[in-house]
Amino acid sequence: MTRFLTAAIGRRTALGGIAGTLAATALPGRANEPYPSRPVTMVVPYTAGGSTDIVARLIAQKLQEALGQPFVVDNKGGANGVIGMDIAARAAPDGYTLLMNTAGAQALAPVIYKTKFHALDSWEPISLISSIPFVIVAREGLPVKTFADMVALARAANPPLSASSGSSMIVLATDQLKRVIGAPTLINAQYKGTSMQAQAVVKGEVDISVDSFVTLPQIKAGKVRPLAVIAPQRAASLPEVPTLAELGVKDMDFASWSGLLAPKGTPRAIVERLSAEVQKIVRTPEMQERLKAMDHTPVGSGPAEFAKLIGDDYARWQRVVKETGFKIEG
Repeated sequence: MTRFLTAAIGRRTALGGIAGTLAATALPGRANEPYPSRPVTMVVPYTAGGSTDIVARLIAQKLQEALGQPFVVDNKGGANGVIGMDIAARAAPDGYTLLMNTAGAQALAPVIYKTKFHALDSWEPISLISSIPFVIVAREGLPVKTFADMVALARAANPPLSASSGSSMIVLATDQLKRVIGAPTLINAQYKGTSMQAQAVVKGEVDISVDSFVTLPQIKAGKVRPLAVIAPQRAASLPEVPTLAELGVKDMDFASWSGLLAPKGTPRAIVERLSAEVQKIVRTPEMQERLKAMDHTPVGSGPAEFAKLIGDDYARWQRVVKETGFKIEG
């Protein structure tokens, strides 16, 4: 065994310590295979076109360039992320199936659904890529100019307003919004992903949406109206739009993130290799610019920091769901 490890590390000296260690931690039957030696699948538990899908494709392309193998994005939307997460959780822990996920699916879905996977214990966190604020938007033609106008219309309920939701986090945020503005008749229509959720308000199928900035191009084009930002500070791309905190709205402390994970049991050397590459990618000026253009705040953390965030979020949503008695369809 010692001779094998020495030989494996020696053959990969030029690739550095981590790359050499990968050969020793590969699955049985692939002991001499460097990682990656074949295409890698990156599962996105949402439909194509949403912010998570966009981030996944950006990171996948850069990983492919850095590691020399295809990184293929596979959209598996449905059940607020649960379908895609279940597929990824059951995959072989060999580094060839990864999961690009958000706070809602990763930390909230296991609280509100009876899932076969755990928010943290079923995964190997790789890197937190970005943090994501929300913006409340209204469809074109809705007779509102401000958040206060929307609140008045929602309370009047003549007819009741409708909202679109495309992830478990946004479902909860919309449900909480109903409570804090005193509009219990607000209809929370659930879609299979954030792209479909965004299309619903752009097309006028619903009146408003708590959006993860997927509609930013439509906001800029005047096709939907931004009313308020759910974030500690105003969004760089929408500096004229106030935060809910500025408007005196409390108990709406919602934020999301995008991050990369692998199934539990994936060799540590593979996790560390991928994490190092993702961190380098996120730090590049190109990726910083692309993420900021979507109002994502670039992070690029290591596995330990990402694991702590997931654990903290999971504990928080357990408490919030219990306190509010929140229920979700499906």
